[in-house]
Order: sequence, then structure tokens, then C-alpha cells
Amino acid sequence: MAAMAAPEGSLRRRKAGGSGPGPGSPPASGRDDAGCPTRLRTGTFWLTRIVLLRALAFVYSVAFLVALQQNKQLIGDQGLLPCRAYLKSVQQYFRGQGAWDAWSYAPTIIWLLDWSNMDFNLDLLALLGMGISSFVLITGCANMILMAALWGLYLSLVNVGQVWYSFGWESQLLETGFLGIFLCPWWTLSRLPRHTPTPWTVLWAFRWLIFRIMLGAGLIKIRGDQCWRDLTCLDFHYETQPVPSPLAYFLHRTPWWVHRFEALSNHFLELLVPFFLFLGRRMCILHGVLQILFQVVLILSGNLSFLNWLTIVPSLSCFDDASLGFLFPSGPAGLKDRALKLQDEEAQGAQSRPRHVGCAVRRVVNLSLGILLAWLSVPVVLNLLSAKQVMNTTFGSLRIVNSYGAFGSITKERTEVILQGTTSPNASAPDAVWEDYEFKCKPGDPWRRPCLITPYHYRLDWLMWFAAFQTYEHNEWILQLAGKLLVNDAQALSLLASNPFEGRPPPRWIRAEHWRYKFSLPGGKHAAEGKWWVRRRLGPYFPAVRLEDLEGYFREQD
Repeated sequence: MAAMAAPEGSLRRRKAGGSGPGPGSPPASGRDDAGCPTRLRTGTFWLTRIVLLRALAFVYSVAFLVALQQNKQLIGDQGLLPCRAYLKSVQQYFRGQGAWDAWSYAPTIIWLLDWSNMDFNLDLLALLGMGISSFVLITGCANMILMAALWGLYLSLVNVGQVWYSFGWESQLLETGFLGIFLCPWWTLSRLPRHTPTPWTVLWAFRWLIFRIMLGAGLIKIRGDQCWRDLTCLDFHYETQPVPSPLAYFLHRTPWWVHRFEALSNHFLELLVPFFLFLGRRMCILHGVLQILFQVVLILSGNLSFLNWLTIVPSLSCFDDASLGFLFPSGPAGLKDRALKLQDEEAQGAQSRPRHVGCAVRRVVNLSLGILLAWLSVPVVLNLLSAKQVMNTTFGSLRIVNSYGAFGSITKERTEVILQGTTSPNASAPDAVWEDYEFKCKPGDPWRRPCLITPYHYRLDWLMWFAAFQTYEHNEWILQLAGKLLVNDAQALSLLASNPFEGRPPPRWIRAEHWRYKFSLPGGKHAAEGKWWVRRRLGPYFPAVRLEDLEGYFREQD
């Protein structure tokens, strides 16, 4: 009976006169008799590290590209909120308490640079970041020095970015980038560093990150807006989200039961699926697949900057070499073949002992990292458990461990602030012709199709969405923008899609109007006219102003 229950392979070996491997024998090789690679084993993460680093480098490269193209206009010498003035205000606040207090409040390399040309400093940091991240993306090679440089460069920009860098994904990129430092060997640039396997501590740190991101997003919804509990939020979200995509136009008009299913699926993916991480390899892989598919749907349905692309990065830690091998070509001397050799050596005990002091030091570093992350996670966990949970909160200026969440409340109506200018000497004259300024991506002209720009991020467009919920007194940068439009400032105008006064004298007056926007009905009258949006004026956001009016206003504020 025992012979009948034995595997077929065992019977064949007995017939051939060979004996099976004894208890102390190494596992079977991942190669056939001809030496050709077969399948990668489970439980190792050599290739996983390459995929993780390249994905992280991609997001970094986009973030630094956005910084290079927009920082001068937003926080440069002539920007809407100059970072030099911000750093001086930090110095003033901590005057008499020592330079370290200002450093710890806003850690940035810019403290060490010459402030006489802040535009140069901002471009330098962005270009360095783009160069390093592009190298890692193209080659798949990285070490702790390069990844630490990327993290330090982006931290330096975020901590002087003020309101323009106040989004949750900035902290999420810094936390993800911090973990990326410890994925790599100290200084070698090998994609498969033989003596530096991917640390389990870091893999679980990535999994802990994606767990907190998704669970935090799910809990903030359940505790927040009633529409998430009655499953009606998706009736509004596609139309009222910050920068809708073309697909959002059609998703908004899907039947009510589709929106209920979407909301229920959202709760399943954010509240239940994260626990799959702790239920073994297969469930962990299923978690990774579901979360990546979820992020792809969000990418297509909304322009949430690089947030969803970034959220995919820690999800990749759910996959081992065996599950990611299909991404790499087979063949001698290829990465998959080399990973198989490393698996063979590891299985045979060739790497069971540290070969030099650096391995022992690395173990101490990984242990210390785990202890640090556990300690810094205490307030984050308490926030998750709190009935007064707050989302997108950082608990330290280095942003190593943060709380996350998104769309805890859903706006039911879409309002937009539309900037207009006129050359009329009398702004209140009935014959004054007001012309609209168009932004890069946010709704404006009703005939303009919604854009798809993710993972790129137009920071001004996003802040205009937030400004529509408040007054201009809460967003004085919008008056700074108005002042620059009154002089046709080329730098500020580069943030916009079009200038109605291009090639003409600048406007004499600028005003901001408040409008309510709704998607046109597909097949309806407005859609037949080519309109994507239907809008109705609500009233003034701020009244018509001249340049001298703004100068007087800011003098009063000082």
C-alpha cells in the first residue's frame, strides 16, 4: 500500500536503480540534465528587487521631472510662493534657538547652498534626481548611496515646497524611497549582488506600507462620508474628482448598480484584501495582483498624479522570483539564468554563512531598521485605530512612517474658479469683454475633452480645485498669480495652457469667477454640440482688480 501511494517519480527512480535524495542531500537543481534552466524556485527575491527598484526609479524620475518643469514658477525666485521667503520665515521663527532647530523643522540641502540664485538650486536638485533615477530605471542597478541620494534630494524639495507639496503622495514617495535604500548593497552596482540577498526585513516593511496605505484608505471612507456606507459615493466621484479623465466621463453615466458594485469592491479591496498579506505565499501573491489591477483602474479613471503608480511599488514585494520570472528573458547569462544559479548556491548552503564583516553589519542594520519602523509605526497604528482618524499625516519631518488615506469625503457638486482678463478701462462697463485663461488639465472650456496626464502632475491645477472650496483669503497665492497675469509674466503663464492676451498688451483687469460644472449627457443636446461639460455661473470668486489694487492689498497684509 505504501508503494502504491508513492509518487510516480519515486517508482521510476527505483526502477532505474537510483536512490532518492537523503535527508541531508541538497534539493534538486532548477535545471534539467542538459543544464538548461527550468523554473525558478519560490521564496527568493533576487529578481523582485530589480523590479522594485526600477518601479521606484520610474516614479522618482516623474517626480523630479515635475519639479524641474514647475518648481521655478511655484517656489523659485519669482515664484508664487518663493522658498527663500519660506526658509527665512523658518529662520526667523527659530531665531535664538540654534540653527539645528530650523534644520530639523525643514530638513533640506538648500540650507547649505547659496541663496542668491534659488532657481539654480531648485533646478540642480531636480536634475541630479532625474539623472540618478534614470540611471537606476534603465540599468536596474542601484546601491545604498544612490538610493539615499534620491531620497535626500526629494526630501529637500518637499520640505521647501509648502502648499504645492502638501499632497499625501509626497510623503508616500519619501517613505517608499527610504525603504528602497535598504534594498541595495552598500556600494556595488550589480543587479544580482551575490552576497547581498534581498532582506526579508525590507520586504516586510514594503508589505507593511501597502497594508497601511490600503487599510487607512478604507477606514477613512467608512468613518467619513455617509455615501461610502450607503454605497452612493461613485454616483458623484467621477464628475467631482480633482482632474477627471476621459474615461471618467463615461463611467459617471454607468447604471446605479454598477456604482454600488464599484463602491462595494472598493471596500473589499481596501478593508479585507490587505489581510491576505499574512495568509501565505499564494494569498500574498493574490493580494499583489488585486491591488495592482485596482491601481490600474484608478489610473485610467482619474489623474491622481503618480499616486497610483507609486502604490503599485510596495505591492510588488508580494511576488517572489518564481512569480516574476516571466518578466525576464530566458537564455544563458541572462538575469533569470543567473538568478537560478544563485538559487542553486543558496539551496546547497554556499551562502549560508557570511563571507565578510559587511554581511554581519548588514544584518545589524536590517534589525535596526525593523526596530525603527516598529517604533515609528506606533502613532500610525494608534491613528488607524482611532475613531478620529486623520489621513495623509506625517509624524516627523523626515517622513519615514506616515498615515495615508484618500477621499474620506466626496464632494457632490463640482465648482471651478475661472480666471478672466479684460483690456477694457472700465471693468464694470457692460461692453467689457472678459476672456478666459485655460489651465493645463483642469476643466475650463466646456468643449475641451478631459485629459489623461497621469503619472505627470500639474500642481497648480490641483490647487485650483482645492481653492474652489474656499475663499481667496485662504489661498493668497491665487492673487499672486493674478498679479503676474496682469503683466503677462512668461514664467507664470507657462503653468497655463493658453493666454488669451498672447502677443497683445496685458489685461488691465483680472477677476475670478465661480462656476458649477457638470458632465454633459452622452447623446444629449450639449454633447451633440461637442460639449463635455455644462456650466453655470455662481458669482464672483474675487472681484476685478488692477495691478495697483493688488500692490495695496499685499502692503496691508505685511
